[in-house]
Amino acid sequence: MHETNDESAAARSALSYPLTAVPDPGDAVSVAPGIMWLRMPLPFSGLNHINVWALEDGTGWTLTDTGMQTADTATYWQQALAGALGRRPVTRVICTHMHPDHIGMAGWLTRQHDCRLWTTRLEYLTCRVLVADTGREAPPDGLRFYHAAGWNEDALAAYKARFGGFGKAVYALPDSYRRIVDGEQIIIGERSWQAVIGRGHSPEHLCLHCPELRVLISGDQVLPRITSNVSVFPTEPDANPLQEWLESLASIAQRVPDDVLVLPSHNEPFRGLHARLTTLIDGHEQRLARMHEELASPKRAADVFGVLFRRRVAADMLIMATGESVAHLNCLLARGLAVRELDDAGVAWYRRA
Repeated sequence: MHETNDESAAARSALSYPLTAVPDPGDAVSVAPGIMWLRMPLPFSGLNHINVWALEDGTGWTLTDTGMQTADTATYWQQALAGALGRRPVTRVICTHMHPDHIGMAGWLTRQHDCRLWTTRLEYLTCRVLVADTGREAPPDGLRFYHAAGWNEDALAAYKARFGGFGKAVYALPDSYRRIVDGEQIIIGERSWQAVIGRGHSPEHLCLHCPELRVLISGDQVLPRITSNVSVFPTEPDANPLQEWLESLASIAQRVPDDVLVLPSHNEPFRGLHARLTTLIDGHEQRLARMHEELASPKRAADVFGVLFRRRVAADMLIMATGESVAHLNCLLARGLAVRELDDAGVAWYRRA
């Protein structure tokens, strides 16, 4: 999970944060009737937590997202289930998407409680594919992709050394799952939740909307203080996830009313959904316009980090930064505003159309 801070003063003023109490790891806070908020730690300096949600489901709980596979996360789940969640059984685990901080403990929880994983098809299958890379050498396609983006030999060597680490943060997934499709009505306890699926940050990201409670569990699709990373990866180098993400945000504005309490995966629950969607869309359109200006002279993906990021990109953030840059460049290509040319060394150069 990687995001960049984008909260301006105007954006802050459009949102409100009605809850003052933040749960400690292993504890839970009620945010709405039948909904408990838990927070699990993450081992990242820039993003140190993920919010997960327990929804009353008859005599038990439906858990939504799980945290990353770590010994600490397992301990905090055990504490919460034995304490704040009242020793009630887990009836199912729903995951919004396949990133390790969301699905990392799904296999552990479903096995501990003999229940099923519910998620969308592309999230489950993509996670299975990425976990299968554990122990593999970095593929030539990946090296070719990052070389084309302008990486030097040191960066490529570091990529080769780190490749295959995704699976280390994910407990072995169940060998089967229950597919969730867009628009499906899911009964949890006595309430109906509608599946609202978005794209861009991940292949088939699940949000859950409960009209009765006026609540939206937004995952990483809508965050209040940071903007989700939208990246192109070597497996699909010509993808256009940024356009998919922008269209998904516009769709959410049409499908979900503005009066919901948004339960995001990071930061705090907030109100002001439509204002936040507008800020996210406008912010990326502005970045696209600035990147278009930068392409007055030919640039590599590695040359346009300054358009997207306010600080120097550290080595451990290079994959995220490159993926985000290529996503913006591919969006400009798809809109006919830029062209891409490979030089004799296999490096991709972008310029205005």
